[in-house]
Formats: sequence, structure tokens, C-alpha cells
Amino acid sequence: MRSPLSKKIIDIQPSGIRKFFDVANEMKDAISLGVGEPDFDTPWRIRDEGIFSLEKGRTFYTSNAGLKELRQEICRYLERKIHVSYNPMKETLVTVGGSEAIDVGLRCMLDPGDEVLIPQPSYVSYLPCTVMADGVPVAVPLKNENEFKLTVEDLEKYTTPKTKILIMPFPNNPTGSIMTRDDLEPVADFVKEHDLYVISDEIYSELTYQTEHVSIASLPGMRERTVVINGFSKGFAMTGWRLGYCCGPEEIIEQMTKLHQFAIMCAPTTSQYAAVEGLKNCEDEVEEMRRSYNQRRRFLMHEFRRMGLECFEPFGAFYVFPSIKEFGMSSEEFATRLLQEEKVAVVPGTAFGECGEGFLRISYAYSLDDLKEALGRVERFITRLREKTGDK
Repeated sequence: MRSPLSKKIIDIQPSGIRKFFDVANEMKDAISLGVGEPDFDTPWRIRDEGIFSLEKGRTFYTSNAGLKELRQEICRYLERKIHVSYNPMKETLVTVGGSEAIDVGLRCMLDPGDEVLIPQPSYVSYLPCTVMADGVPVAVPLKNENEFKLTVEDLEKYTTPKTKILIMPFPNNPTGSIMTRDDLEPVADFVKEHDLYVISDEIYSELTYQTEHVSIASLPGMRERTVVINGFSKGFAMTGWRLGYCCGPEEIIEQMTKLHQFAIMCAPTTSQYAAVEGLKNCEDEVEEMRRSYNQRRRFLMHEFRRMGLECFEPFGAFYVFPSIKEFGMSSEEFATRLLQEEKVAVVPGTAFGECGEGFLRISYAYSLDDLKEALGRVERFITRLREKTGDK
């Protein structure tokens, strides 16, 4: 009897993020700092609008591309935030989370054998989605000494005549790295020179610290080469509502909408009505959450410096990416022992690409009390490791 499964899907490895979370979930008194999910409730006005839409019986399909009103609000929002104008009717698609937009975008833009540059460490979905779209993923290792920013020198090493798409995963998951305008300008010039397209995943754009988020789509000549992906999960604390969106050139969005039409039909109707309210009236709540994350970020950096744990200072998302190379063990071994010995779950850096070896992703989308307790346990653990090293 022949296998009912595709070899392509069998060869794709499961996400490395969930492994430690699932173990910690079954462990008494464990603290998980592994999952990238806001600990805030969705702002009440968003929830209330969702409830109201249900009470009014707004439970039918919307347009495949999404509610007209929502697409209009998305375009107004992006014009305010990234200073790029889009046509809500022809250049905007509402998706089931940002993840669907990544998948559909790659499937619509790639032919078999086309190469996709994926800066790593980065979100776990880019590589498997490229493979499922019959593209060839090409990892571009980013360096700690460059604060995990993407440089033209990095791109020159991995770009070939087959390269078609560059993924821009900033603000970055797992490192928290950002790209400023000065960082982006040479990359944009490289993209234009080599006739590439960009999928810019800006799901953490609302969560930047010290500087305003800059989209590569806002740079000269890049709007027509870029699909901007964003959503409501992170900045608006709407993970379970499963709502994202993308904006880009009409010819790309038209084909993405067609594939979305066949695979999904439309994003959840209740979520769409709720999101309209979020875009119109909840920027204060988003800013309050951002300030709280920034407080936690500063706390973690202070504690790492106090313990002597190396970590560059991240200015985006809600992750830190400390180095554990001094302890002479793999990220997987360190994370496993930390969970077993101190009941703290973190994610090995290798879950986000091989160049993540020697690092851990720690999320600060948790309360300060949880972070303080977890950091105390981490300090006990690394103190023991250092004492053993000193005894040798």
C-alpha cells in the first residue's frame, strides 16, 4: 500500500517553539517564557464590538478580500503609521492571521526553483512555507555583532540569478532586532539593483522602542516591489481572533485574493468588525501595552547585565536573545536542563535557524512578577554552571 502522504510535508520538521511549552504546561510550578503571545486581554472596546456584531446577527460571509470598511481603515492606519498609501479595493487583502498572508504570498509569487532569501534567526514559518510553494529557501545568517540586522554584505553572499524574494522579518522574532531607515536604505538599493521582490513581515511594528518603525515599502522605488504583512495578534492583543492583512501591488494582491478565495473564503466576520473598532479607537490601549512591554524589556536587560549574561539590547517585538555560549553547551541542552532543574521554559535559538545556536529566545510578554521569579531561577542555574566551570 503506497503512502497517502506527500514526501514534501513529511520532510518538514515541526516547529521547535512548542516543544518546551508543551512540557512546561504539564509541569507543576513551571514558568514558561517561551510563547510569543501578549498577556493582555484584547482591549474592551474591540471585544465589545465583536459581541455587538454577533448580537446584530453579522455572522455571514464578507467579501473575499475582507469588509470594505476594514480595508479602508487598514489603509488609513498604514498611511498614518508607515506613510504609504494603498487602494483599499485593489491593493489590500484581509487574511486569517499574518501567517496566511505569508503562505499565500509565497505561493502566488514563486515558480518551482525560485530562491527566497530568509534572514535568520527568524520566524519559523518562512522556510516551510517556501518549501510548500516549491521555492528554494536560502538562509542568510545574521550576526550578533551586527545586532542581528541585515546588511548588503550578507545579501551579496547568498543572492544568485535564481533569487526572487527577500523576506524582511523586522522587528524580528526571535531577536527583537529592528532596522532603521539608515539600515534599510542600502538594502532597498540592493533589492532594486538585483530586481528582487520583498515580503515585509511587520507584525511587530506597533512594538518598537526608542525609534519609530520604518517600513521598507516607504523608501523610494520600493512600494511596487513590496508586500507589507501585518495583523492584529501582537500589537492589539488579538491572537485568538486570527486576523491579519497584507497590502502591495495590485497584480500581486489580485492573485493572493484568488488563492485566499479558494482556500479560505474570507477571514472571520466577527473579528473583522472588531478590528475596525481597534483601528479607529484603540491606539491609546496599544500605546499602553507598548509602554508596559518596554518596562519589562528594560528590566530584563538590567538583570542580564547584573548577572553578566551577554545580550545585545533589542528595540522591537517582545523578545530578548541572550547568548549562552560561555557555558559550552548547545541551546537545546541548556533549555532542557533549565526546564528540568529550575522549571523555566525558554526556546533554543536553533528553533529559528542554525545560526541561532548558542542563544535563547526569552519572551517578555509576561507579567513582571513572573519575569522576576523566572529570572531568579535562571540566575541560580547559571551560577551553578559557572561554579562547576570554575572547579575544573
